[in-house]
Amino acid sequence: MRAHQIMTRSVISVTPDTSIVEAANIMLKRHISGLTVVDDSGKLVGVVSEGDFIRRSEIGTGRKRGRWLRFILGPGKSASDFVHEHGRKVSEVMTAKPVTITEDTALAEIVDLMERNNVKRLPVVRGDKVVGIVSRANLLQAVAGLAREVPDPTANDDHIRGRIIETMEKNDWCPFGLNVIVRDGIVHLSGVITEERTRQAAVVAAENVEGVKKVHDHLCWVDTMSGVYLNSPEDDDLAKAG
Repeated sequence: MRAHQIMTRSVISVTPDTSIVEAANIMLKRHISGLTVVDDSGKLVGVVSEGDFIRRSEIGTGRKRGRWLRFILGPGKSASDFVHEHGRKVSEVMTAKPVTITEDTALAEIVDLMERNNVKRLPVVRGDKVVGIVSRANLLQAVAGLAREVPDPTANDDHIRGRIIETMEKNDWCPFGLNVIVRDGIVHLSGVITEERTRQAAVVAAENVEGVKKVHDHLCWVDTMSGVYLNSPEDDDLAKAG
């Protein structure tokens, strides 16, 4: 399998001038752990993630180094830490020049890149524009839904996946972080919903795409006020059976 067969196409991005507070609120609202950073032309310039908010002055978690270590590291490192802990804009905390992949990157290479660079997500680019993102969650979904003896995805499966995503993204009820995996006409839907009626709409939308044989629902419901989440009824049943 390759990146385009599991990636999340609806990528949420911010700009280098986006405030730290706004970026954090977007991640909380969308239930995602990272954002791509693009300039005014749409070119990828960085990635900001939950890890970039761990060492912050607001919550008293800034690095505390002894005088001897500060002397060894030099003033430059202390200055960089200060910017990261007190910066007000995304550009001041993001990872610049992030590792990227293309739509044709094989999953084995994706896993290797994640491990080698100690990252949890990789932007998928076409030229210098972001067209998707592959996270550890996407890989987990692929394993959970497709680790059985079935044929590899075909061109028709890719066409079905594209049609499903296109159909759902036209609607305001489209699940956050929608991911669609198709093998041999069998569809696995995952993402986050905040309204239970959205679940049925998503399943029906997938079922109406020509070539779909069956739809598996892995959509997670999240309460936006409390943060409480529930797995899909199908996943709950599988967990009980296991």
